[in-house]
Amino acid sequence: MKYRPIYYDTETTGVKAGKDRIIEIAAFDPERDKTFCTFVNPQCPIPLESSQITNITDDMVKDAPIFKDVVPSFLDFCSGDVLLIAHNNDAFDKLFLEYEFSLAGVPMPSWRYLDTLKWSRKYRNDLPRHTLQSLREAYGIEANQAHRALDDVIVLHKVFSRMIDDLDLHTALELLSQSPGIVRMPFGKHAGKPLSEVPKDYVRWLSENGALDKKENSSLKESFVKLGVLA
Repeated sequence: MKYRPIYYDTETTGVKAGKDRIIEIAAFDPERDKTFCTFVNPQCPIPLESSQITNITDDMVKDAPIFKDVVPSFLDFCSGDVLLIAHNNDAFDKLFLEYEFSLAGVPMPSWRYLDTLKWSRKYRNDLPRHTLQSLREAYGIEANQAHRALDDVIVLHKVFSRMIDDLDLHTALELLSQSPGIVRMPFGKHAGKPLSEVPKDYVRWLSENGALDKKENSSLKESFVKLGVLA
């Protein structure tokens, strides 16, 4: 299945899904080159510490729509076979979406999701930090207005495009779900192939050229050893 990627991000009144509320939501559709961004009235005061991080104040959201009124346009933007992509999606953004949809009394679509934080931790474990801004710096991407939803979404698209290179999203999603170990080739000309189908001379070439000795490829090397391809 070919997914249409939707990169998205939420800014909130706090970090506790099920208690705190969304105050801004943004999304970017790179295939259609369209963006979605709106403030959301959380119907509660924004704590000072949250405003200091997001630069979003009560005055900025007082005339914004409540989340229930945002839902129709967000659903329209995310229509079809889409893959919602966010940094720390599984432990943050998705949970806030679920809570807001529940409060709005609207059934949430059965979207597929990809968490780029999990991807970074799994396939770029050579990096000391995996925050979006740390990844932006690691890939030499220009600075943005951090912790504002649309700016973060655009940066995330640039970062993740660099991280997966020419790998298709369906394969990336499958690779991320692999556990334990790695069962598909994550990069190179055989990206996406089951490890058992990767030519042995190519694996030897990777080993001889030091690619498998890199810290970020340690799990891949272990998987080839288990298959008996490497000693």
